[in-house]
Amino acid sequence: MRGGRVFARLFGLGRAVVEGVTVEDDGSVVVAARPRGREGSRCGLCGRRCPGYDQGEGRRRWRALDLGTTKAFVEAEAPRVQCARHGVVVARLPWARHGSWFTREFEQQVAWLATACSKTAVCELMRISWLTVGRIIERVVVDERAKRGDPLRGLQRIGIDELSYRKGQRYITAVVDHDSGRLVWAADGRDKQTVARFFVELGGERCAQLELVSSDMGEWILKALPEHCPQATLCLDAFHIVKLASDALDEVRREVWNEARRTGDTAGARWLKGARWALWKRPERLSERQRAKLASIAAVNRRLYRAYLLKEQLRVVFHEPDTAAAIALLDAWLAWARRCRITSFVQLAKTIKQHYAGIVATLTHRLTNARSEAINTTLRLICRRAYGFHSADALIALAMLTVGGLCPPLPGRAG
Repeated sequence: MRGGRVFARLFGLGRAVVEGVTVEDDGSVVVAARPRGREGSRCGLCGRRCPGYDQGEGRRRWRALDLGTTKAFVEAEAPRVQCARHGVVVARLPWARHGSWFTREFEQQVAWLATACSKTAVCELMRISWLTVGRIIERVVVDERAKRGDPLRGLQRIGIDELSYRKGQRYITAVVDHDSGRLVWAADGRDKQTVARFFVELGGERCAQLELVSSDMGEWILKALPEHCPQATLCLDAFHIVKLASDALDEVRREVWNEARRTGDTAGARWLKGARWALWKRPERLSERQRAKLASIAAVNRRLYRAYLLKEQLRVVFHEPDTAAAIALLDAWLAWARRCRITSFVQLAKTIKQHYAGIVATLTHRLTNARSEAINTTLRLICRRAYGFHSADALIALAMLTVGGLCPPLPGRAG
């Protein structure tokens, strides 16, 4: 038809033939199209030429990007073909993904908006439901992965962490490539079996290429790594180790506070309760008032102040740039903690000794889970944005689009 190439360009139909354009009673524009001869009779999944099977369910419509404020649709026949590999499937159409009711450009724009906008904005702008957004994202991620290749290829340094995405102990296990800074794998669950699934997908040859793995002290990770990747060096995250020391310090503070309450010293108990931030913060970040409170603790309660010094000394271990000096400081800290007569720190010393090799590896290779934690911060924002997704798959797909390097460009823009 006259002007067919203009409508083909506007609707993202590529080289398809435009047979006609109509305007419906509700004002929506419908373009009738068909693929060119060479593009027809192909499997919708693999794209191979196949013999025809039947005419399917007749003519179908696919939602296209709006023309200004007007809804737009593509209408075409959807015959089925007999594929030797996939059986009877709907023939491939160049403007839409298999199993979709939307054009490729429509889905591409939805996927881009989902990474940058709120749920309400995406749904209002594209005039679709949030559940539909989730299904579109899943299709786009599958398509982008096929285009860009295997994200697990060439991994050498990875970080494994978990993220809570819903109440009721619902977690996602996330794997981050330290070299590229991208999320390369995620799955629903937080247990040894979930980590094992990652290594099974990675395969024996690529597992052998892994050199360093960073994680927290979760047993579900520590038990799976030696079984599937024994040659990789485990680096335990420094933040989580120092956090254990902060927890041990807080336990001592609560003991002293409870003791003051039992003896009827309400003023002292109130004063100790307000000392939490002075004990938790780094010395260089203390305000003048907090420094004064810390000095009072040193004069009044030596046991609590000793616990504070133990916490700070362990933190200094991970800030020492020289590896040999850092390991020597760690050994000195262990010797001090064992004989400090503070129960929580004696127990912490046992825990650190149990994971001594992983901590020494962290001091040697300077690899932490900081990159994983940074991505987790983004993933928490994604969780809030994805509120309403009823499956972890849609949430994981949105995460792969946002921080996995799979986000497609807006239609008409260069990739």
